[in-house]
Amino acid sequence: MLKSVLLKIRNFRAYCHLMRINQPGGLFLLLWPTLWALWLSAMQSPPIKILLVFILGVVFMRSAGCVVNDIIDRAIDGYIPRTQDRPLPSGRVSIPEAKILSIGLLLMSFFLVLTLNMITLYLSLCGLALTCMYPFMKRYTDLPQVVLGVSFSWGIPMAWAAVSDNTPINCWLLFLANLFWVVSYDTQYAMADRSHDLKIGVKSTAILFDSYDRIIIGMLQLAVLILLILVGFVTGLHYVFYGAIFIACILFIYQQVLIAKRQECLCLRAFHHNNWVGLIVFIGIAFSV
Repeated sequence: MLKSVLLKIRNFRAYCHLMRINQPGGLFLLLWPTLWALWLSAMQSPPIKILLVFILGVVFMRSAGCVVNDIIDRAIDGYIPRTQDRPLPSGRVSIPEAKILSIGLLLMSFFLVLTLNMITLYLSLCGLALTCMYPFMKRYTDLPQVVLGVSFSWGIPMAWAAVSDNTPINCWLLFLANLFWVVSYDTQYAMADRSHDLKIGVKSTAILFDSYDRIIIGMLQLAVLILLILVGFVTGLHYVFYGAIFIACILFIYQQVLIAKRQECLCLRAFHHNNWVGLIVFIGIAFSV
């Protein structure tokens, strides 16, 4: 009996690790821009129902994306020390189990979006395609982070459409700001794996940018700040928002310090540090609408 219980607990933990429940940093990086859009589209706190649908949707879709990514990358993950112990390459979860889990998570996400309007439903189908397409990109393009950026930003027009039935110019400015932000922080993430990716032939912006990685990340971060300021101007946000943008600028500068020597642990710390940027911008928006 005890052995059976321990085995079930072990399996449950393996499934949680496969969905990255134990690593919520990536979840929040997907959640922050969605919350930005929900508050900006309503210019107030969004309806509770829509807020809950999007929070749960982010959890399910992020988990599904991680499972799909690990299914496709299971061979690659086995070669990289940081990912060798993931549930699939280590054998703690089988491929059929992972496929069933991913289908279940996608179905739950679909049932959630059925409670929203038709515009959001149509946009969600594009989001599904992006989620399934992204894991293949590192094999075929030097810019997989751009595809990830579009995927991670797709919650913005979905949230805007769910609240206001349209996607105005400030929605797409916010979309672009988040796209540049994702490319910048996922390049930091890729910098940590660059040596391993070069050996196994995986493509990334960290490899593409090479010695110009810090400069290009800085340019992307500057573009993020400029676009967010434009969003504030078009939307007519309070000066508190611009104070938040100033703090975000300081946080970006700190990230540049972290990645200066391109050390793996510091690049990963810079990546996770971006959650503070997302939080600060959200606070600025929430106190400005």
